[in-house]
Amino acid sequence: IYCAVVVSTGATPSEEINGPGNLMDFLDEPFPDVSTYEDFHTIDWLREKSRDTDRHRKVRGNPGHSEVPDDWCEPGCVCVSSPHAGTLAGVIDLAVDWMTDLKEGVCLSAFYYSHEQCCWTSNETTFDDRDKCPQWQKWAELMTGNSEGAGAYVLNYFLYISWALLFSFLAVSLVRVFAPYACGSGIPEIKTILSGFIIRGYLGKWTLLIKTVTLVLAVSSGLSLGKEGPLVHVACCCGNLFCSLFSKYSKNEGKRREVLSAAAAAGVSVAFGAPIGGVLFSLEEVSYYFPLKTLWRSFFAALVAAFTLRAINPFGNSRLVLFYVEYHTPWYMAELVPFILLGVFGGLWGTLFIRGNIAWCRRRKTTLLGKYPVLEVIVITGITAVLAFPNPYTRRSTSELISELFNDCGALESSQLCDYVNNPNMSRRVDDIPDRPAGPGVYTALWQLALALVFKIVITIFTFGMKIPSGLFIPSMAVGAIAGRIVGIAVEQMAYHHHDWIIFKNWCRPGADCVTPGLYAMVGAAACLGGVTRMTVSLVVIMFELTGGLEYIVPLMAAAVTSKWVADAFGKEGIYESHIQLNGYPYLDVRDEFTHRTLATDVMRPRRSEPPLAVLTQDSTTVEDVEALIKDTDYNGFPVVVSRESERLIGFVQRRDLTLAIKTARQKQDGVVSSSVVYFTEDTPQAAEACDPQPLKLRRILNLSPFTVTDHTPMETVVDIFRKLGLRQCLVTRSGRLLGIITKKDVLRHMAQMMNQDPESIMFN
Repeated sequence: IYCAVVVSTGATPSEEINGPGNLMDFLDEPFPDVSTYEDFHTIDWLREKSRDTDRHRKVRGNPGHSEVPDDWCEPGCVCVSSPHAGTLAGVIDLAVDWMTDLKEGVCLSAFYYSHEQCCWTSNETTFDDRDKCPQWQKWAELMTGNSEGAGAYVLNYFLYISWALLFSFLAVSLVRVFAPYACGSGIPEIKTILSGFIIRGYLGKWTLLIKTVTLVLAVSSGLSLGKEGPLVHVACCCGNLFCSLFSKYSKNEGKRREVLSAAAAAGVSVAFGAPIGGVLFSLEEVSYYFPLKTLWRSFFAALVAAFTLRAINPFGNSRLVLFYVEYHTPWYMAELVPFILLGVFGGLWGTLFIRGNIAWCRRRKTTLLGKYPVLEVIVITGITAVLAFPNPYTRRSTSELISELFNDCGALESSQLCDYVNNPNMSRRVDDIPDRPAGPGVYTALWQLALALVFKIVITIFTFGMKIPSGLFIPSMAVGAIAGRIVGIAVEQMAYHHHDWIIFKNWCRPGADCVTPGLYAMVGAAACLGGVTRMTVSLVVIMFELTGGLEYIVPLMAAAVTSKWVADAFGKEGIYESHIQLNGYPYLDVRDEFTHRTLATDVMRPRRSEPPLAVLTQDSTTVEDVEALIKDTDYNGFPVVVSRESERLIGFVQRRDLTLAIKTARQKQDGVVSSSVVYFTEDTPQAAEACDPQPLKLRRILNLSPFTVTDHTPMETVVDIFRKLGLRQCLVTRSGRLLGIITKKDVLRHMAQMMNQDPESIMFN
């Protein structure tokens, strides 16, 4: 017998669907665990909405309600969880700075100081050598007393690799032993969870603890990954844990996801110091259901988290933003051409990265490589450290690299990128330095940046997706920032040496400050990040909040839109959607279009070659029959009909409800045995009540209003219904007669078939 398959389980008390009343006639109170779902199942959004409406009704009707006032729950939950997310982000930032510098040396005055903090506190630091002070010593100098020469270089090289291997080994070991869900970015799973999927433990306290610790270790190891994406996972863990303090969220999975949407906004807020960008990121990229009240809740969560991070001040510059820059030159219309070219590069890089990374991750899943995650992490870390140390632009942390690439060259800058030939007769203000010919330091930096670009492009493909916390925002921005800085310097030198060309003649006069290479780095970073994630609005807002460059929104918009168009030409899915497909999560993307001309009868189960649909009758099924059906099948729900002859639909009952109801009835109601008849009708016949054994009345667990469509309903409409209402299943009828059932899994399988993909790759149960 074929039984109706439902994507998730969960009881549906009659007081929420069929009006007031107890769950079963013989019970004074509903049985426990009525609101829980099984692992790897999808919640019923309509049921959760109905339960919340019923809860509101009870609270309003009971002025003496002892729980926390309903109006205080939302700000209360946000005020509790967001400061914790901001605090963890600040601690992670400080710890990463210290442990990253620990690979190269140690502060003698206080070992817990990073290189920058150590020299801040020194009275012997000079402006020209601001990164050098007697209190900070490299390992070779500390061990041998010699800081120069081949021996010192080799010793520092060896210790750099050793520290990197140690950090990565600790990270992958902690994840493997204590919290397997702490690996990766977390955003694909967060998107799936916010769509209604249940992954138990993914937002638990152990995952939070291990991810916080291993994130510091993974980033400090020097691998090509970032901490910004995992901070969204960390913030959602905080939001999920503190939901348990409020029954409004702990007992309602739909309401819980509204809090998680706000927590995702807080995660981006503390990751980049971009509160508004965090709200838009949650709306555009992460959340599946985003009502207006979730918008202001997300705004409030991002605000509180940003205040907390500002109080900690992990960057030491009294600012929230990670890469604060000040440009003193406006951009010109002719520069839109290189900006758009950077957008094209970003789209091509996004396509290359997604295809290469998914191919590598698929190979990891299907070969012996996946059985040795510790070895893979150690090997990638070793290769990264060996290749990164000789190049100063890959040796330092990726955040420091991006910050240097974004910076404009002023008179006080000592970076190699600012080694221009100065005119001794120049008498201009510091913030209006004209374009100058590049010196030998700039050309050396260009070669090093070109090598760093190739290195980052290749190594990031193999790093993302390993069994350690790994974000993608910063590595993608680094690739774009390197490419953008190279292009910016090239345009700057062309404008200086060929200012009489027609393209420069109208806007770049000799001796003028025409081109800002740091702006090109910023635009390139936005283009590459957009090509990988397919973000647009939230990306632009994050970038101008991240840098403080508000007047450069148009170049950022042009690059972001171009990168999305170019990347979409090769595939519509971003990296997170691609990983959702790779992992087989049942995720219905609201942005996908279904244009195929199929009907509900083409998708519903059972098919013509399959056994008929298993159903329960309203008044002729015994407890033994129900228990046998539950035992012999692993399906999660059963339609209830008047009789097997008429097949006229009455309602739908969940497997979990039946199991708990029968178990509770056997314990609490006398006379219920295997031969007792189960009644789903409103009134039980008097003859049945008088006879022995006693009947079991389960109408109160029956959903009398299951969602139904006709067999000739277009699948385009059915898919739209599943997306917008969050359905787990709908029944297919014709003139009131039950024909079959369509589940979320059936919809996903059908869409995969229409796109020539493997329909069996979708995870279920």
